Amino acid sequence: MQRTYLAFQRNAKLHSLQTVVTAVRSVSSLEDANRSLFKQANDDDHVVITEQTIFHPQGGGQPSDVGVMKSDTGANFDVSLVRMNAVTEGEVLHFGRFTDTSSVFKPGETITQTIDSDKRNLYSRYHTAGHVLGAAVRHLLEKEVANFDEVKASHFPDSAACEFQGLIEGKWKDAIQTRLDDYISKDMPVEIDFWDEDNFKANGLERLIPDRSAMGMAPGEKFRVVKMVGAEAYPCGGTHVDSTEQCGKTNVKKISRSKGVSRVGYVLP
Repeated sequence: MQRTYLAFQRNAKLHSLQTVVTAVRSVSSLEDANRSLFKQANDDDHVVITEQTIFHPQGGGQPSDVGVMKSDTGANFDVSLVRMNAVTEGEVLHFGRFTDTSSVFKPGETITQTIDSDKRNLYSRYHTAGHVLGAAVRHLLEKEVANFDEVKASHFPDSAACEFQGLIEGKWKDAIQTRLDDYISKDMPVEIDFWDEDNFKANGLERLIPDRSAMGMAPGEKFRVVKMVGAEAYPCGGTHVDSTEQCGKTNVKKISRSKGVSRVGYVLP
């Protein structure tokens, strides 16, 4: 199968898109690895695969988009979860349910995708805020905390947090909040770029070069990068707002520590 073109990675402002259906499958017919991605599925649920998508699949710490797909023939598909295919590299699976099971999409049919814009904006604000928090903690503490490094992050609204190698004591919470507030209030532009390994090295960010083979990337294919201009850059496939100020007030929650890793939680109003 051909890789799904991730239209949202080139233009995250596309909230509606016409594309072509390549396959429609019942969830029950999927391979075990893919069926397990949608554990709450029942007999009426299907997967729709399209040539392109504006739906961000769950991954990279960001929840998936939700929304609808509609055809001119009247078929309507409610998208409740989007994931990358666990078996076929680069293919996006749109999980959901047809409004009328007697009216379903056919391969080769042109349909219109529409995402839930309110949720996209919320997830984009959380994702950008997580990167701003990561930058604030790094610039504040990388020389203060032994063996410091950024590990991973979750940008889900109900469990948003950034994890760091090294023990960050609770006494740093106010300082982290102050640095975070400063970065957000500066209204730093958030830009998307595409880099190769040389670009990372030229910016002194060799530590961030992703594993090309692990990501299933073709030779010469560039990595997508999000840049908070004036703060930090990260390899990232997620969606973002246009400036740090658009994140809104971001509050540092609890700092927890376990097995040499510190977790800094955050929340948006």
